[in-house]
Amino acid sequence: MNKIMEIKGKVHCFFEQSGTFKNEFIKLGYQAEDYDIQNNFGQTDHVVDLFKNIEDAYDGKPSIFDNITQDDLIMAFFPCIYFCAMSQMAFSWGYTNYRKLTTKQATEEILKRSNNREKFFNLAVKMLCVAKTRNLRLIMENPWSEQTYLKANFVIAPTFVDNNRMMRGDYFIKPTAYWFISCKPTHGLTVQNDKKKKTIMTSKGSGSAGLCSEERSMISPDYARNFICDLILGKPQVHTELDLFK
Repeated sequence: MNKIMEIKGKVHCFFEQSGTFKNEFIKLGYQAEDYDIQNNFGQTDHVVDLFKNIEDAYDGKPSIFDNITQDDLIMAFFPCIYFCAMSQMAFSWGYTNYRKLTTKQATEEILKRSNNREKFFNLAVKMLCVAKTRNLRLIMENPWSEQTYLKANFVIAPTFVDNNRMMRGDYFIKPTAYWFISCKPTHGLTVQNDKKKKTIMTSKGSGSAGLCSEERSMISPDYARNFICDLILGKPQVHTELDLFK
């Protein structure tokens, strides 16, 4: 098992307006704050444009990264709207939402999506680059289905893939990848398969470009706590299995 992560500073939760991970870190005795451009849950401590801050940090300009130290941890739930499997479907002329469009109109929609995906891809890479070059500890989360764009098109392979989040008490199976920058995961598995399964395909979308669906991206508090204890703190809990990667 890798050495547990000692967090002497704060936990900065990026793109997590629900406050789920933030609140579980706080319950475990850590200082934690949320950053997002939205505050629909009333949990966002810092309503800021994270995309602009990523660009500024990458370009060497003042940004929120200047206030983050190597004693801190960043949990980044980077928007998956242009990387996920559902987005991949929208790159086909045969996509259901294009059925009433002309070929030219459908093509314009596809090209617009392609440009947006390039923009968000660049932002994700720049965010990891800022963390790596500043030696800041950062964990980035994103879906990891068979069709996800990042599976064959990213600067680094994920450090850990949680193939069934329901095992740790989440609402979805939803395979999810985590990239650990300047830190390593511990290897625990807290089994808590007690949630009613929800289905991604029947969940509502966000309706806005670049903004993830709140319902689809929701994570249960139990999953957040179990993930933190299993993969970050190395803290054994009830129904824990060690050496997850054997």
